[in-house]
Amino acid sequence: MNTIIAVSITPMGVGDELAPYIADVILVIEKSGLPYRTHSIFTEIEGEWDAVMQVVKDATFVLAEKGIRTVVNMKADIRPGYTNRMQGKLDDLNRALESKRGK
Repeated sequence: MNTIIAVSITPMGVGDELAPYIADVILVIEKSGLPYRTHSIFTEIEGEWDAVMQVVKDATFVLAEKGIRTVVNMKADIRPGYTNRMQGKLDDLNRALESKRGK
């Protein structure tokens, strides 16, 4: 079942500069081969439920296995019968904006 997960995997107690730790997380997500987009505070991952959840687990454990306390926040959008919704949702929004701006 197609799923988009917005996930924030955050290391705790490692200081103010989190980018090196987040880079480790993103490398795990990247290696999964699933479509993803990283934003300032969340990363979106799209694919089948089990595959997406496995990536979230693997990305979380890359920090936890180093003994780092790790906090995970997620939001899921499950839409049967659809694919490529990460881009499709943006396309839908842009069309709606263009329509409303044109009035």
